Amino acid sequence: MMIPRWSKVFLAAVLMAAAGAAKAASNEVSKVILFDPGVSAEQRVAAVERSGGKVVRQLALVDGVEAVFPAFQLASLKGPALAKGRSGIKAIELNEKRNWLVVAAPSFGAMPSIGDFLKRGAAPAPSVGPGTAKADAAADPRPWGVQRVGAQAAWGRTMGAGVRVAVLDTGIDATHPALKANYKGGFNSAAEGGDVKDGHGHGTHVAGTIAAGSKDIVGVAPQASLYAVKVLDDEGNGTYASIIKGLEWAVENRMQVVNMSLGGPASEALEAAVKKTLAAGVVIVAAAGTDPEAPVSAPALYDGVIAVSASAKDDSLAFFSTTGPEVDFIAPGHQVTSTWPGGGTNSISGTSMATPHVAGLAVLAVAMGHRGPAGVTAALQRASKPIAGLKPEQQGSGMIDAGALRPAAVNIAMR
Repeated sequence: MMIPRWSKVFLAAVLMAAAGAAKAASNEVSKVILFDPGVSAEQRVAAVERSGGKVVRQLALVDGVEAVFPAFQLASLKGPALAKGRSGIKAIELNEKRNWLVVAAPSFGAMPSIGDFLKRGAAPAPSVGPGTAKADAAADPRPWGVQRVGAQAAWGRTMGAGVRVAVLDTGIDATHPALKANYKGGFNSAAEGGDVKDGHGHGTHVAGTIAAGSKDIVGVAPQASLYAVKVLDDEGNGTYASIIKGLEWAVENRMQVVNMSLGGPASEALEAAVKKTLAAGVVIVAAAGTDPEAPVSAPALYDGVIAVSASAKDDSLAFFSTTGPEVDFIAPGHQVTSTWPGGGTNSISGTSMATPHVAGLAVLAVAMGHRGPAGVTAALQRASKPIAGLKPEQQGSGMIDAGALRPAAVNIAMR
């Protein structure tokens, strides 16, 4: 088929614009800069501008800013105007965009490409494998992981109604039949002002394990209030600043549980944001990682964060799971079936998939009256049991049994 000349011209113009944007972006360097608490927002802006930079946004949670500088002026970041110890600066970190998703390798059921997703359009997403996941979901709406943690044993007391849980991820498909009743809103920090639709699938999958609630599929806490905090774009990429801004939103909007099925290198700025979030009473549950040879990822490695490794259906350690002394619990993470954009389901693997099982259990603990990171962690530890044959660094306190969760001796109506 012959392509009209005007179409070729238009396509060439689009490609040239994209190339120009990429070149412009490569000529800028993004930084996260932390300041002493007494430095005002105006003073932060002035310090950045004196060094030839521009503040992109304030990061109030950590008394910092996200700023960009011309690449040719990079050396100025070490000069007198903008350096650690000068102008009230505590730290300066590179704010590169990188992939934060912690899923297993493609041959084991990882995420489809964004191209494949777009080709599917609005059609229900197929399950991985020969259709068995959908058949199982039709027979029993509880995926194997929800059954393994005994979620249904707690539903006579609570299904998590009213507990606010933020999913810091690629967004959520709020129209999914199993999620729409529980979806309450959200925020996009990957592209502020943008929507929180999930153009990837990862965030929708995570959300379903936490709080899906339909006749076809249910999550661990099927009446929890879900909030989509889109800190990663539709390729799973994000920055320290986008994640910090997501945590800031969670604190400002009084989230009670935060699920972070993501992981990356350690960062002073990210650690500061995590500490502030925990200090505000928010429970953070994070993925340990999917590299058995690597240390536990950030933010799971930080004190106070509930770090989760992954198990397979036979209670063995999933072959891809990162382990380490920071791991607090193990949860189902291999070939987990959950919700997927377009109204269907998908089965994928990773500590990303294990984490929302524990986040859902944390929601149930909060609904039973347990408060704050320490209180909820203690309640989950009391309800857990080590798996025989696994080492502490592989499973922490072990697998949590929702049926063993007990109400706290407080007024659980107060939230």
